[in-house]
Amino acid sequence: MQNNQFMAVSISNNDKSWVAVDANSDFPIQNLPFGIFKTSNQGPRVGVAIGDQIVDLLGLFVLGYLENLPFERSDFETDTLNAMMKRRKKACSDLRLRVYKLLLSDYPDLQNNQHHCDQVIIPQADVEMLMPVEVGDYTDFYSSREHATNVGTMFRDPDNALLPNWLHIPVGYHGRASSIIISGTPIRRPKGQQRPSDDEPPVYGPCKLLDFELEMAFVTFDGKPLGDTISTDEADDYIFGMCLFNDWSARDIQKWEYVPLGPFLAKNFASSISPWVVTLDALEQFRIPGPVQEPKVLPYLEYSGNKHIDINLQVAIEPEGGNETIISNSNYKHMYWNMNQQLAHHTVNGCNIRCGDMMASGTISGPVPESYGSMLELSWKGTKPLKMNDGSERKFILDGDTVIMKGHCEKDGVRVGFGEVKTKVLPAK
Repeated sequence: MQNNQFMAVSISNNDKSWVAVDANSDFPIQNLPFGIFKTSNQGPRVGVAIGDQIVDLLGLFVLGYLENLPFERSDFETDTLNAMMKRRKKACSDLRLRVYKLLLSDYPDLQNNQHHCDQVIIPQADVEMLMPVEVGDYTDFYSSREHATNVGTMFRDPDNALLPNWLHIPVGYHGRASSIIISGTPIRRPKGQQRPSDDEPPVYGPCKLLDFELEMAFVTFDGKPLGDTISTDEADDYIFGMCLFNDWSARDIQKWEYVPLGPFLAKNFASSISPWVVTLDALEQFRIPGPVQEPKVLPYLEYSGNKHIDINLQVAIEPEGGNETIISNSNYKHMYWNMNQQLAHHTVNGCNIRCGDMMASGTISGPVPESYGSMLELSWKGTKPLKMNDGSERKFILDGDTVIMKGHCEKDGVRVGFGEVKTKVLPAK
């Protein structure tokens, strides 16, 4: 290898990779998200997406391209990103920069060695993507004002849609980590208790009002010891990256069970995520100001700088054997509470955050009906059915339907995307 291997590099929107990347790809050289993949003859390992290819980081390590970085072979020859993330923020940022340099069109070391390229550059079409992280703990927030207002309007009082605490704290609850699944994994329609009406006893059976929730999730590095807190200024140092998140919801089960302790069986049967984790570093240029928060938040929730992110989001339903219909176009920028505030609030009582913890945004809804992030809102509790391209209607999700969520940022000619999370619903057992 040449002596310029360890020269400093900075990322530019004008840079191109010697690996061919389509103009509409979610994965240009400015992105480089991390994931876990395996092939028919190679076990699970860490990879980085570039265009429609994957860079095998285990292969790069073995061939000596990752020298002088604080990683070991076992950090890449593994079935989760957790070991790599244990090296913390600076190490992971430096690793991404090293891969960036190796893929630059004017950097010769890897591209001029065809034998090495053949070993470490693998078509995405030839791999199986796996769960990127081992999720130890999962927290779901409720941070879209439009969503919370819509739900409050439907089920409580249109004039007092938000509960008294909503504008003061990022409301959240602890969910079930074990049922978070990778895109492409089908789910079964859940069963549970429902109460058809207020004057009838509960019944048991398959959920009748199955819904998706359009969300984003962030994944953490190790936090501070139990008893310590993470401030909004420190939060970025403890966030590795983000992925798409479909928080499936059984509305009829939820309605009956949520008082007094909140979501349980209506949520813990499945949540689906996209396979690529886009680093916070890759999202920096898409940060924007957040909404003015009134009333003024308490000091520990105050933050400085642009901490919201402009991420275009889309949801489609694909009926079995049919073509997909786009039913929602929303944006992560509509969040009222940002990730920094969510993490600061999560730890303000001394709760310790661990490597691989996942925190979801809560349903992301925009200001117009076309930007709502759930069927509950899009069909307004079933009173306004949605028309599919095949002529059928949807109030909620049917057996055989596949829900597809996509997301990307775009600015100054650079597109940084998340791929998709795609899940088919099977009948209840």
